[in-house]
Amino acid sequence: MKLSRKIFLLSAVACGMMVAHGAAHAHAAKGPTDPADERARQVLAHMSLQDKMSLLFSVDGGGFNGSVAPPGGLGSAAYLRAPAGSGLPDLQISDAGLGIRNPAHIRKDGVAVSLPSGLSTASSWDMDMAREAGAMIGREAWQSGFNVLLGGGADLTRDPRGGRNFEYAGEDPLQTGLMVGSTIAGVQSQHVISTLKHYAMNDLETSRMTMSADIDPVAMRESDLLGFEIAMETGHPGSVMCSYNRVNDLYACENPYLLTKTLKQDWHYPGFVMSDWGATHSSARSALAGLDQESAGDHTDARPYFQTLLAADVKAGRVPQSRIDDMAQRIVRSLFAQGLVDHPPVRAPLDVVTDTLVAQRDEEEGAVLLRNEGNVLPLAPTARIAVIGGHADVGVISGGGSSQVDPIGGEVVKGPGKKDWPGDPVYFPSSPLRAMRAEAPAAHITYDPGTNIAAAVRAARAADVAVVYATQFTFEGMDAPNMHLDANADALIAAVAAANPRTVVVMETGDPVLMPWNGSVAGVLEAWFPGSAGGTAIARLLFGKVAPSGHLTMTFPQAESQLAHPDIAGVNANNVFEMQFHTDQELVYDEGSDVGYRWFDRNHLKPLYPFGHGLTYTTFATDGLAAGYHHKQLTVTFNVRNTGTRPGVDVPQVYVGLPDGGARRLAGWQRVKLAPGESRQVSVRVDPRLLAHFDGKHDRWDIPSGRFRVWLGHSAVDDSQQVSVHLSGRTLAP
Repeated sequence: MKLSRKIFLLSAVACGMMVAHGAAHAHAAKGPTDPADERARQVLAHMSLQDKMSLLFSVDGGGFNGSVAPPGGLGSAAYLRAPAGSGLPDLQISDAGLGIRNPAHIRKDGVAVSLPSGLSTASSWDMDMAREAGAMIGREAWQSGFNVLLGGGADLTRDPRGGRNFEYAGEDPLQTGLMVGSTIAGVQSQHVISTLKHYAMNDLETSRMTMSADIDPVAMRESDLLGFEIAMETGHPGSVMCSYNRVNDLYACENPYLLTKTLKQDWHYPGFVMSDWGATHSSARSALAGLDQESAGDHTDARPYFQTLLAADVKAGRVPQSRIDDMAQRIVRSLFAQGLVDHPPVRAPLDVVTDTLVAQRDEEEGAVLLRNEGNVLPLAPTARIAVIGGHADVGVISGGGSSQVDPIGGEVVKGPGKKDWPGDPVYFPSSPLRAMRAEAPAAHITYDPGTNIAAAVRAARAADVAVVYATQFTFEGMDAPNMHLDANADALIAAVAAANPRTVVVMETGDPVLMPWNGSVAGVLEAWFPGSAGGTAIARLLFGKVAPSGHLTMTFPQAESQLAHPDIAGVNANNVFEMQFHTDQELVYDEGSDVGYRWFDRNHLKPLYPFGHGLTYTTFATDGLAAGYHHKQLTVTFNVRNTGTRPGVDVPQVYVGLPDGGARRLAGWQRVKLAPGESRQVSVRVDPRLLAHFDGKHDRWDIPSGRFRVWLGHSAVDDSQQVSVHLSGRTLAP
């Protein structure tokens, strides 16, 4: 065992002892009591120990494999009946972060709008858009009777083949924290608790139920945990969901270093920790580590740990009653803080038209134009266009798993009827083909399914432009075995591009993919999983009714050999169940905090498309870069000018390099909308933690003394503009 892991485990034991003996004082140590804390204290003062313990355990809500909703439950992920006479609401807990899952349990029409994937929202680099998107799904949850939404995915992309990457935000802690935190804030603006998940290091689906993610705690604080910390500060989630996997040998949901030392003590988190479904493995050990609520423990865990077993632990003195008081206090405090008590849900019809427009704008901002040779885009409104493949005649694909939203109008692609999780890919009935014809009625637009390459080639030859739609289905529970598009897409694209050099590829994917045909096509639009209004959004982008403004939040490598971990042990399992339970799996993240573009920078690797890259239909110039350090704040200023002929959005990015070397770090950005010829001075304030190293011995951030490099560019590899600034070393206040 490495020394760092020995220290980690010893500190974990010490944390557990602190929880056991100091839980009663956890809230008193935070300073002035806020109103939610005081109201919770008043309610709990009149509760019996049994009533308090009833808050610590939710049951299956009727959302799993045809299970029946419990009395009072609406039919979803979980349900918790509040103690009688407490005045507290029952908890109606629903999946997930892209929209309301399984609304058919409570609605005759089964209606819910799906946002595009989390990667799409994050790729907008627009915190206002993220908040609006979160508010939309929070409002739909509230109008559907739910008051807890299992969203807020903030795990970093350590591997571009991750099955749930599409639910998350990318590979950078600052970008992830701000974007996911903004979505959480939007959800909670509707009096619905949002989780922050999956805490922590749940960066792969392979062996996710048993794998130990081994990483130096300092590197973890500077990468994955920093993303969670910033998301927590930005969104103030009512709950944090601990993950399935182990972290440095200890299960995340019984890991005191994560739950108590870092989350509750260092970050002063006042809310409660709930387990992921099936992630609880003990009663006393979990409670003492910092787990506050077991999720659907009657259905997904080996035993209902936080029912009779925890009661027996309290009676025997293995868990002090003060810890139960703290657990209940945290839960009830969040109910008051997020408005669940004062603003109970009111069931009402959803405003599908308005909500779908939110999903459409989210996709329009998040789609990334990767390539546009010869200005093949935007498409001419009178062109002859061959649309090929991807079921573009009927809809757009979505990611699978617990984030899957039932499509309005039903599924439009009949699959083979796969019985195993997660079933067949689901396509939302938002047809890009129909939307393209509606946007350009004077164009001659044909469709070929792409199943016969020879027929697709004939269609492409007869057109001015060929638009190939290509998909990659990824889903919870299983990582992608490789980085290729589905089925024959690569061969199809190569053949079409050979027949018509003015070929545009629209990719609907959950991850970055390899693009062996990249140099042969004229245009590439990464649409991610585009959501309920994806077809309309894509058509508007292609014809220039709206200009692309998305920028990558994940590096597209040239080959899997460039990755920090070129292969995933066990990824070729036969089924999802086998994939999740490889019991011998231990993954050492020896790249440390150098995730994604930082890994490429550290190793001088050239990606296919870098983090931060994104094109649009106009051009921008930046100048006047300056960096100043005043009142312990580094501020970077510069000018942005639209040098093209169309209005557009620029996303200039600021990166920093520390004086002692290491990979560059994203330090901030601005999203700037400018008319042709318009210019604006922009200011970016840098979070001091991005200038610092985490000191694990003293649990603090230290800024080193020396000369810092500051880059301004449009991606993580843009070195065209840089300045330096000297900073005096200092320790950041806790």
